[in-house]
Formats: sequence, C-alpha cells, structure tokens
Amino acid sequence: MKTNMSSKITLTKIPKRFYQPENAYEYSVLARFEKIPTFIYRQDEEGARAVAEEVAEQIRFSRDRSCPFVLALSGGRSLRKIFAEWIRLYREEQLSFKKVIIFLIYEFYPLEGTAAGNLARLKEGFLDHVDIDPANVHYPDRFMNEDSIHDLYRGYDKQIEAAGGIDYLVSGVGHSGGIGFNGPGSSVSLRTHLVMLDNESRKKAARAFSQVPFSVVTMGLGTILKAKNILLVAWGEGKSRDVRCLVEDTPNGALPAAYLQNHTGAKLIADLQAVGELTRISYPWLVSTCEWDNKLIRRAIVWLCGLTGKPILKLTNKDYIEHELGELIALWGSAYNVNIKIFNDIQHTITGWPGGKPNADDSNRPERATPYPKKVIVFSPHPDDDVISMGGTLRRLCDQHHEVHVAYQTSGNIAVGDEEVIRYCEYLRDVCSKYTADETVKRKAEEIIRFLRYEKTSGRPEPPDVLFVKGTIRREEARTACRYSGVKDENVHFLDLPFYETGMIKKNNLSEADIDIIKKLLVDIRPDQMFVAADLSDPHGTHKVCLDAVLAAVDDLKDENWLKQCRIWMYRGAWAEWEMDHIEMAVPISPEELRFKRNAILKHQSQAESAPFLGDDERLFWQRAEDRNRATAELYQKLGLASYEAIEAFVQYIPARD
Repeated sequence: MKTNMSSKITLTKIPKRFYQPENAYEYSVLARFEKIPTFIYRQDEEGARAVAEEVAEQIRFSRDRSCPFVLALSGGRSLRKIFAEWIRLYREEQLSFKKVIIFLIYEFYPLEGTAAGNLARLKEGFLDHVDIDPANVHYPDRFMNEDSIHDLYRGYDKQIEAAGGIDYLVSGVGHSGGIGFNGPGSSVSLRTHLVMLDNESRKKAARAFSQVPFSVVTMGLGTILKAKNILLVAWGEGKSRDVRCLVEDTPNGALPAAYLQNHTGAKLIADLQAVGELTRISYPWLVSTCEWDNKLIRRAIVWLCGLTGKPILKLTNKDYIEHELGELIALWGSAYNVNIKIFNDIQHTITGWPGGKPNADDSNRPERATPYPKKVIVFSPHPDDDVISMGGTLRRLCDQHHEVHVAYQTSGNIAVGDEEVIRYCEYLRDVCSKYTADETVKRKAEEIIRFLRYEKTSGRPEPPDVLFVKGTIRREEARTACRYSGVKDENVHFLDLPFYETGMIKKNNLSEADIDIIKKLLVDIRPDQMFVAADLSDPHGTHKVCLDAVLAAVDDLKDENWLKQCRIWMYRGAWAEWEMDHIEMAVPISPEELRFKRNAILKHQSQAESAPFLGDDERLFWQRAEDRNRATAELYQKLGLASYEAIEAFVQYIPARD
C-alpha cells in the first residue's frame, strides 16, 4: 500500500544537479545565494533517514568513548519520521539510547495534566519505544508555581551546562522563520524564557490541544546557538517561504532562525517541496545554465514580466539579456520567438469548458471533446472544499450537462463549534416538544446540550452522539451547496474515511480501509474526469492524507482501461494557488458566477464566521477564495491576455507507471 504518493508529485522537472550537486565546486556555484549549508532530498523520507543516521552515528561514537550524548529536540510534526527511523535503528540495528541525554527545546506552560504537552507527544512518538533512561529526559516543569518561573529559566540552562552542553539540536523550522518559540523580535542573547503565545502559535498548537495553553517555556536563541551542531529540518511546500528567508535573507530580529547562518555547525535538511523558493530551484538561470522546457521557460518569462512591468509580447532582446536570460535568445533566435511561444502556451490553458467542448477541435484545449457528457467525480477533503476551491468550475460542469458526482472524504465534524450544536439541539428539542409525545429525541437533545455546556473536558474524544450531530450539520450544509451548484442529490457521496473519525484533532494513519472506500466509488462510477484537492498547506494536514488516499486508490487501479482514459485534475484550496508556470487549465469565472460561488460557500453556515482551522489567513473562506481567483485573473491580464473577473486554476496529475 502506497500511502505517501503526494510527496512524489513533481510539478517541475528539476535536474538532480540543482538539488544534489556532484561536487563541492558545483555546490558553491549553485548555492551562492545561500547563507547556511542546505542539503536537499527528493522526498522527506530520504531526508529524515539522513538526519536520523547522522545523529545515530554520533550516538555510537559517543558510546564507544563511554561519553554521554546530549540531544535537544523540538516537537511538532517535522520530526515524526526521524523518530520513526530512530525506533527502527533501535529495533533492527541495536542502536542504544541508554547514554543519550534529552533536553526538550520547549514545553507548554501551564498544563492541566501529564497527558498533554510537548513531552507527552515526544514520549508517544519516540521515547516510549526505545531504551532511554527516563532520568535522562529533561524538560521545563509544566506545573511549576508561577512564583518560581524565573528559577526554572536559570535552572534549565544550568542543567544543560552540567550535562556538557548540547551535542546536537534537531528542530523543525517554525512559522515566520522561528526556532523553538523564538518568534520575530527575539533577542539573540536570550536564554531559556517564557513566551506568551500569539494567535498564530495558538492556532498551530490547536492541532494537538483541545484547550491550548497561553504560554510556553522555550530555549532562547542564546541557548540554542551554544549547541555544537544544529540540524534544522523542513518538509513540504508549506515551509518554502520560511526556508527561503532562513537560507537566503540577511539575519535580523524579524527572522530569528536566520541567526543560525552565523553558526558553524548549523545546516538545513529539506525535501524538494520545502526548497521550492530557493534561487537554485525556482530561478536556476540566475546561478547556472538550464535545461529549458516549456514550464521553465514560462516561469522565466512570468518572472521577467514582473521585473519589467511589461506584458509578454512587449518584452525585448534587451530585457532578456539584462536579466540573465540571454540563453533563451540564443536558443530561440529572438525575444519575439520566445514571447509568441509562451503567449500561445498560456493562452491555450484558458477554457470555458472544463469538461471539454463537444464537437470542437480540442488539439489546443486542456480537456478532450469526447466523451460527452462526461462522468465527473470531484473529491472534497472536507464538506466545503469543493465550492471554496472550484465552485465556479463545479457549477459550469453541471450547467454543461456532465454527470457530476461530489465525494466528501471526511465528515469534518470536529470543525463544527459547540454553539452550533447547542443551537440545533435546542431547535430539535422545541420541535419535539410541540409535535411528538415521544420523549426519546428530546431527551437526547437535552443530554447533548448539558454535556457541551457543563460536562465537556479538554483532551478527551467527544461522545458519538455529539459527533453525529456535528457531522449531520456539515452533511446537510454540503447537500444544500451541491443542490445550489446543480449537483443531483443521488450524486452526493459521504465517504466518512475511517482515518478521520477519532473525535479528536489528532487523526489515525491512512489505512487500506480508507483506500478501499475510494476504490469502490471509482469502480462503481468509472469516471472520465476527476478533480482532487492538492493544497498541502492546510493547517491541519487532512488535505494531504485525503490526497494520498485518492492517489493510492488510483495507483491500485491504474491498469484498468477506463482509468487510463480518465483525466485527473488537481485543484488548490483556500490557502494557496498554483503558480503560473504550472497551470494547465484556467477556467474563467464571470462576475455572476463568482457571486454564485460565494453563495454556495455561504451555504456552509457552520464554517462562515467561526471555523476553527482558518490557518494563517484571517479572511473568511469566501473572501480569500474570491481574492485568490481575482489575483489569478489579474496575473493573466498583466501578462497581456484577456481580462476576466476571476479564474480557477488546475494542474493535471498523471499516474506514475512502474
């Protein structure tokens, strides 16, 4: 079972020499804009293995010298695969952790119980599975009296010094280029200290806590910079902007992790998705000769248009030469030849017929004319991603008479606020009081209201009855939005994938049961066209798991003749949009269609004002969707193409063949 296929999606063919240079000289040339050693792996599994093995080698070396090995670790999701590899090395290769001393980089404060916090996650994911001595695990006291907090700071740093200092510090890259919980404005001389969590940090912590603490005790930059070796890790495109700032920007108070550029033992280990904005990956023509293909040429031209403020067809030979793109002139003869090629290439992405235009020449269209009408499945991770991300396209597919199915992969029940449930249960109680003598439903509604108001405690799964009501609210909102968009009731499918149904923010791993549910739907419908969510920057990770589930099902069925004929289109959600060089289908949205899309999003009333997982963006989902779609249309216009109110963009996914 392949459960991590989304990490293998490569939108741009990046020659290996750009991310894994063959020698030190080549690395120096390609990485000349980089201020911290950066080691890039195609996938996060490879990078995690490299980090785990480097530390394991040092643990063995220290053991052979009968010396303790001091290791500082952060929490979060970035280190999970490293932990898994250390556990494997312990079980299969006798890597012992008996003489390893652990210091947590941070711990939340105050905490209500031992089941919460960074230590609890570290124990669950790593410490409880190896032979480490519990006495060697050090962490800030989560329950210390507030009057003693300053003693805690000084005591923690003294413990580190007494252990001989930190040999290796391993941490993920935090938001806004933070490390530990040293955010923008942190002093480089700070030692262990208390930080009040800002709104963004609290939102990220909400992935692991039902009731998020207000503060955290963290090693300061002064403590961190004393570590002998520092390994920063970054996985996934959601880290790409922070990685670029960390690696290429000048150190300053607004970017704390960039101070590590001055540390001789610091380096970054990342996968290709996380380094997507580094110069050698994103703008390779600035550091070396390139292997030019259509996508790279398109990226270069869009970049050049942005620098010069010119549309494509007004770029000149002088513009190319002055901005390190003279190589394209040499290859194509003139600016005009390159301009017209890329202009036509981008022009051909635009279509008002996302399901293909019947009885039309489709040689320059992104979708085939036949078959018509098509059987279409739109996979939506949560019961609103379909209308948020491609609501205009969804409506157009229905209006153009395709057989459109929408498959909601998860119930989305944990994203419904308790106030919503209480309101619906009070309505249900009052209706039952008037119209039925049976007290069963009324009593159940009153039980749920009482639980949510007076009995609910953080950190525990909600009862099945509460989850049922929350899931039902989202189901009926989704049905309403589908009807409004033109999807027939019988074509709305609620898959309720098992990995999601934990009743907690933390979800289970993807399993065969999840993939089998999607395979059954695909086999039953045998679609001609599929749309899948490929936005991997969502704040809770569900989108990635849902995408992995679909891609795993597709991989299992890829030899079926009907699937070989099926086009798979990837859309993006409410957090990011496809870059221009990747867009392969652009569906224009008129002002009226954009208004319809907004109304469809607003049918999801429980998510309208108080959705708990808005991410870094404070705008409501309909606002950010409209702004994103308008921005894409504006970019097309600036490049010299037609002016539209808004555009929804898609990229084709082609299943890999063994």
